[in-house]
Amino acid sequence: MPLFMDRHDVRDATAEAVAAAHQQDLRVQAHHTCKTLTYWFDEKRGTAFCLIEAPTAAAVHAMHREAHGLIPNMIIEVQPSTVESFLGRITDAASSATQPIREAGFRALMFTDMANSTQITNVLGDTKAQVVFTKHHETVRQALLAYEGREVDRAGDGFLICFASVSHAVMCAVTMQRAFHSYNSSRTLPIDIHVRIGLGAGEPLADGDDLFGSAVNLTARICATAAPSQVLAARVVRDLCSGKSFTFRRYGEVHLKGFPDPVELYEVDWAGQEGAGSAAF
Repeated sequence: MPLFMDRHDVRDATAEAVAAAHQQDLRVQAHHTCKTLTYWFDEKRGTAFCLIEAPTAAAVHAMHREAHGLIPNMIIEVQPSTVESFLGRITDAASSATQPIREAGFRALMFTDMANSTQITNVLGDTKAQVVFTKHHETVRQALLAYEGREVDRAGDGFLICFASVSHAVMCAVTMQRAFHSYNSSRTLPIDIHVRIGLGAGEPLADGDDLFGSAVNLTARICATAAPSQVLAARVVRDLCSGKSFTFRRYGEVHLKGFPDPVELYEVDWAGQEGAGSAAF
């Protein structure tokens, strides 16, 4: 059967109330040929997201209507592998048998792009260039392991990565750039590695008909705007790191392809801060 994710605006709801609604879905799901797999609940933002196998989106509507009357604001069909890549699971968390799920669907997103990959191949040739590319991939993935990043996709010389923690995403970007800087300072091959990094954040079904669609597109455009060895972040990333040990400098408002209004961006000072500092506005 197709797999659907839906969004509910449940402002002022408690985790216990959402867990009870999930149990009510389980009780009536067979009446509608549905199978409710799991949910995510963000108490701060007042949003819940359900993952359901169902013959149609209409069946999901009908199941929720009979179970508890909380009709979703949006339903889209999704792929299991995509959901797991972004959100980490497609079934209930192990702890859900004894306590309500308090895991938000909100994710920080990162795009990376190796800025000079063509130059590396031209200068070094295929064999030596592969050594540099391997170093690049290893550096990115080591940082992901350290900060619980999840590799969603890799296209060419870049990565799409997601994080449950916005601060982990920023620290991961800082760690990557410092690692590449260290490599460039001590390298034995005659060319540096320079990587662009863009940071964004959002919810699974903020708008559109794709999982994290607008947030992914925005983050990709931010990455493309960054200069080699630069980290640029959307304002939401800066705002969610308020009080954390990062230094953000206002980059300015930028017109990004596909977005009608200018987007305010901030540069992360990865070289100057040592894990302590304050946001610079």
